[in-house]
Amino acid sequence: MHPAGSIIIFTTLSGMGLGLMALMGLGAIPAGGGAALAGAALVFLLTGAGLVSSLFHLGHPERAWRALSQWRSSWLSREGVLSVLALAVFGLHAGAMVFLDLNLWPLGFLAALLATATVYATAMIYGSLRSVPTWNDPLTPVVYLAFAAAGGTLAAALIARLFALPGAVLELLAVVLLVAAWTAKALWWKQAPARGFGGSTPESATGLGGIGRVRLFEAPHTSPNYLLKEMVFVVGRRHVRKLRTIAVILGAAVPLALVLLSLAFGGVWPLLVVAVASHVAGVLAERWLFFAEAKHTVALYYGHGEAHGRRVAG
Repeated sequence: MHPAGSIIIFTTLSGMGLGLMALMGLGAIPAGGGAALAGAALVFLLTGAGLVSSLFHLGHPERAWRALSQWRSSWLSREGVLSVLALAVFGLHAGAMVFLDLNLWPLGFLAALLATATVYATAMIYGSLRSVPTWNDPLTPVVYLAFAAAGGTLAAALIARLFALPGAVLELLAVVLLVAAWTAKALWWKQAPARGFGGSTPESATGLGGIGRVRLFEAPHTSPNYLLKEMVFVVGRRHVRKLRTIAVILGAAVPLALVLLSLAFGGVWPLLVVAVASHVAGVLAERWLFFAEAKHTVALYYGHGEAHGRRVAG
């Protein structure tokens, strides 16, 4: 699949923002003071920037509101509805925290549930697509939720240390969640080749299997079209290995080392700033690969990819 920059930015930033929203809803940042204000502002900044970025992927951004009406059948619509509800409920909760020095637990818990549901809906936009077997896996929502939790916890730990609040528990939790997130991603990567085209072959894709083996005699089109641009994206295995290494180093190794150093020295917020920035860079690389490595079954019709261990002609 063609990696769209707007969607990569959206899933990365909104995931971290929603993860922080859930943690604040559960009381990770105390009410009152600058920490609550900074945390709330960061939630709206990350989540809002992500949602605005996603609009650039639409042909008619001004019609985006119409997507909210299809929540009964569309994960994209459910994501939109849930994100609006999450931001609205969290806005009330954050307002009470910042202006009234109150932690309204029912509102906070509801905001945390809605934030979690929003991340799950985002993941299921891709995880529900049987036409892209690489995504159609139970681990896809697990990976999205784990990264949101890890990123949100890193951000919460940074805010706590910036405002001289106890942050050791958050830093330890960040370490655990970072390991869990990247372990889930490693398992996802390991299983991806086996998913391939989900059992589809050029014969099943064209419906000509009853005649015999199908090979591409001539390109279906004489010039590039929408399907080739959006659904068929080829990335070399060498580049995949390099990008996976970069993603793991920036997204896991560097943040883990910096958080552990911060813990060892009693909380050093500049280290956490670098840890958060490095994690975001690593997740951006991971999300680029998430799209670039995806194999849409329509690629078989154009003679791209592998199926059942043999190279399709073309």
